[in-house]
Amino acid sequence: MKLSIIACVGKNLELGYNNDLIFHIKEDMKYFKDITLNHIVVMGRKTFESLPGILKDRKNVVISRNNNFPSEVEVYSNIEEFMEKYKDYQDEIFVIGGASIYKQFLDYCDKIYLTEVYCSKKADVYFPEFNKDLYDKEIVRSGESKTLKYDFVVYRRK
Repeated sequence: MKLSIIACVGKNLELGYNNDLIFHIKEDMKYFKDITLNHIVVMGRKTFESLPGILKDRKNVVISRNNNFPSEVEVYSNIEEFMEKYKDYQDEIFVIGGASIYKQFLDYCDKIYLTEVYCSKKADVYFPEFNKDLYDKEIVRSGESKTLKYDFVVYRRK
């Protein structure tokens, strides 16, 4: 199984506020879509509920003890159950949030795709701290909106 994490974070690893993203960067949304298209995306209940709907052209998987989801969504009660089911899966699987799900999957991921925004914003959810010495860092490209500067970064486990 090839597990990867994808997220957009502020300079203090801010992820969200009031169950919404704190950064709404058009280029980041396109990057997310391009990378995750035709892949499995794994998320927690709150992340699923924050979406405008099921992510099209992706298999949507939710980790939750609640099973009240549309029939198109695969639901697992914990990450161990999910990982057992997909242990022989050969393609890349993307963990897309939220903070608790990132933290649970972090040690199992070989790649972390982070859009690193060079500012700080009020947040109530943060990406988990991780040891960057365990990864090779590649800045894929840099971007800039009217008010924000950011880099698309891939961390690959050494």
